[in-house]
Amino acid sequence: MSKSIEADIVVVGGGPAGVNAAIAAGRSGAKTVLIEKYGFIGGMSTAALVYPWMTFHTTDGKQVIKGLAQEIIDRLMAMNASPGHLRDTVGFVHTITPYHPEIYKVLAVDMLKEAGVKLLFHSFVDQVETVDNRIQSVQLTSKSGRIDVRGKVFIDTTGDADLAYLSGAPCLQGRDGDKLTQPMTMKFRMRGVNLPAVKQYMIDHPDEFYRKTPFSELADLPLSGVLGYFKHWKEANLPINRDQVLFFTGPEDDEVLVNTTRVQGLDGTNVEDLTEAEELGRKQVLMVAEFMRNNLPGFAKASISSVGAQIGIRETRRIDGQYALQVSDVVEGRHFEDVIARSGYPIDIHDPSGKGVTAAWVKGDGAYDIPYRCLLPQKIENLLTAGRCISTTHEALATTRLTPSCMATGQAAGSGAGLAIKHSVQPAQINVAELQAVLVQDGALLS
Repeated sequence: MSKSIEADIVVVGGGPAGVNAAIAAGRSGAKTVLIEKYGFIGGMSTAALVYPWMTFHTTDGKQVIKGLAQEIIDRLMAMNASPGHLRDTVGFVHTITPYHPEIYKVLAVDMLKEAGVKLLFHSFVDQVETVDNRIQSVQLTSKSGRIDVRGKVFIDTTGDADLAYLSGAPCLQGRDGDKLTQPMTMKFRMRGVNLPAVKQYMIDHPDEFYRKTPFSELADLPLSGVLGYFKHWKEANLPINRDQVLFFTGPEDDEVLVNTTRVQGLDGTNVEDLTEAEELGRKQVLMVAEFMRNNLPGFAKASISSVGAQIGIRETRRIDGQYALQVSDVVEGRHFEDVIARSGYPIDIHDPSGKGVTAAWVKGDGAYDIPYRCLLPQKIENLLTAGRCISTTHEALATTRLTPSCMATGQAAGSGAGLAIKHSVQPAQINVAELQAVLVQDGALLS
């Protein structure tokens, strides 16, 4: 016989979107439960070693994401677990935010408990009870058996739209036509890297590296990351469909996070494909690490210090919601009356089948709006989404999927759910102006 838990708001998925959604929901006074399949918080930021967070700013350095996300950064800084927002020496997005993932795991739980959120770790949602287009409950598989979690409003922050899909909400996947998604990446850390030697090599050989900002600035900035080694990578001719090396420095001063492996053509919602992706990703990690040790200046004494608990997922399912954010909305920096978050991150599509990355920059003031309608699915009335699975096109997802945007939509979903509980209405029926006022009061930037 299964155990039963009652709540006002049920958040499924404990990544950055789910953390912020649950904190916002809990702070609204609603009885909130957060369900997470791992034994720790953080989603891709911790399980898959996504690092650093980028970006809370436009490419010219204007901050457009604050609120709960900035509160988390401020508290990490107070714990000496983040230097805050830094200039990006890769020159791609201008500003990045390093953080210590192990300390973030602890801080996030502290903030959730401060907000009165009940946590259920080691719990996997595998069934949803839906009646008259409303979710009644989600069923969990756990170490202590089946658990039935009942709620009034549900928030899908699974990244894969698992809750939406299981409830019957319309979902989409991948790009139009072949439905291929952006590739997966197994990220890993290396210690023992001579970063001063790396930086000096960049200064001496600028043609081997990508930089959007002037290379002359590099000597005066702390090294935060590297995109390039084009000559070395081409000569190595590894069986990895990518055209350069990418890594970011830190948290320690001899450490880098390598984002270079690439697993393509597999479906992150298919268990057999995921199994194969994990195998291929870990083999690529060993291959790339050996290449870096043997070929790249500064890496002769480096070694692998950690590998993601799972392969990193950029794209799987997303809801087919009440409005799908378009690529034109992003690149034109479009504004919406029902804005609940903004982002300045460019379109950044890792090719689903080729080697390269396609980028498109945001015009206007460098930021675009994310409307509340993108958080609302069709058909299921008491469901909100946040993070990677909100309603967008394949191209627009290439910017909304980034962690700061996920944090911002998470806060909006949690606050929106709180208002729905407060006024005894469905999420689509809340007053968006009231939601915007709540978000601004809580530090979010909407204009």
